[in-house]
Amino acid sequence: MARRREFLLNTLARPALLGTAASLGAGAALAQTAPQDAPLRIVVGYAAGGSSDRVARILADRLQHELGTPVIVENKVGAGGRVSAQYVKNAPANPPLLLLANPAVMVVSPLVVSDLGYQPEQDFVPVSEVNNYVFGVAVGSAVPVRELQHLLAWMRANPRSANIGVPATGSLPHFFALMLGQKAGVAAEAVGYRGSAPLLTDLIGGQIPVAVDTLDALQPQFEAGKLRLLAVSSEQRLPDLPQVPTLRRSGVDLAASGWNTLFAPRSMPAAQVDRYAAAVHKAMQDKEVVKQFKANHLDPVVSTPAQTRESIAAYRKQWEPVIRNSGYRP
Repeated sequence: MARRREFLLNTLARPALLGTAASLGAGAALAQTAPQDAPLRIVVGYAAGGSSDRVARILADRLQHELGTPVIVENKVGAGGRVSAQYVKNAPANPPLLLLANPAVMVVSPLVVSDLGYQPEQDFVPVSEVNNYVFGVAVGSAVPVRELQHLLAWMRANPRSANIGVPATGSLPHFFALMLGQKAGVAAEAVGYRGSAPLLTDLIGGQIPVAVDTLDALQPQFEAGKLRLLAVSSEQRLPDLPQVPTLRRSGVDLAASGWNTLFAPRSMPAAQVDRYAAAVHKAMQDKEVVKQFKANHLDPVVSTPAQTRESIAAYRKQWEPVIRNSGYRP
């Protein structure tokens, strides 16, 4: 399941820093690296207990050992994660902080929100990708289907009921749900919830017939027999879910994954970014960290700043036409 990319520490690339004559004031701040013993804060744009929060806390626990300083997880919730990005962009250089963000914050919002308050490529420096995750399509007991093609037929036969619950509007599951509706040939409505917990409550209770969510949210309920998992969005069947086909295996030519990635504010000096990148690189190779990620149905990743930057650029290229063509506006 794990798609781990191994790189030697001495290949960690130093991200380019913005330096212009118009930013002389910022230049002085750039030259001031935080003390080696300064506590590090990891800012998460979602509530405690959610997937992103769990990722941050697993990583923070190990980073404390690698850095020899406290690492604190700070939840800045609001606007689908955008509040956290605004907060990190505008925070003072010391004490240092990193942003743990997903595609909704760094890819989707910049394409659909006019007054965003930050620009991902100008205001942040990629530090390291942390994990990947895939999505699943699930139904509750109210929908009498056990295969994806049967679900598409059910949606065509019941277009007014073809509502697909997603954990948040503007999230990747939102656009995935819209694409699934297109494959069924119906104008499916993506119904946004305030996280996976209320979505799954309504799915299991029959208030919403279909859900698209991250696998780490769906799999425990599937294993408990509370919902039916029809397909996953990975390229290949997952080793721990061999009985669940991929979307492509089910006749729907879709595949996708999401990610959690650490970003530094542009004001952070390059040497400090390198130090944190090296620490994350080591942490993500720790056997206990890998074990905890897998226990949460997440795919740990070992990455460099340069590789992370390339991966995000490719991801934006893949999803930009999908998001723009959807016509979605928050």
